[in-house]
Amino acid sequence: MLERLFVYGTLKRESSLPLAQELNRSATFEGEARFNGRLYLVSHYPAAIPSDRPEEWVHGELFVVRDPGFLVTLDRYEECAQEDVQPTEFRRSAQTVVNSRGESVQAWMYTYNRPVTDLRRIASGEFSSGPDIG
Repeated sequence: MLERLFVYGTLKRESSLPLAQELNRSATFEGEARFNGRLYLVSHYPAAIPSDRPEEWVHGELFVVRDPGFLVTLDRYEECAQEDVQPTEFRRSAQTVVNSRGESVQAWMYTYNRPVTDLRRIASGEFSSGPDIG
């Protein structure tokens, strides 16, 4: 089974975090992708939630995870493993993303599992070291 993973924040290829570097070694970069959703700034990291508005997109990267067991490591990083206190801040679920060829594909993704009312929105849908917050 093909295990795709969509990342949009601290796990992107540009990140210097050790786990992002481990992702680069444990997965194959498939290309840029986007998710129909909204992006918010939680702290030094972003959070995405789904949207049904066609103009709202979260931009990120799509990987093929060669070792599905690596997803357990990511669950621990995102603090949404089975042993973490529920409800967790994030949850991993299969979502539809659009790859760089314009095809809709299924990928694992970590979506925010809390209210966003007090968070600042990243209007561009793109998280980087200097997000466009609106």
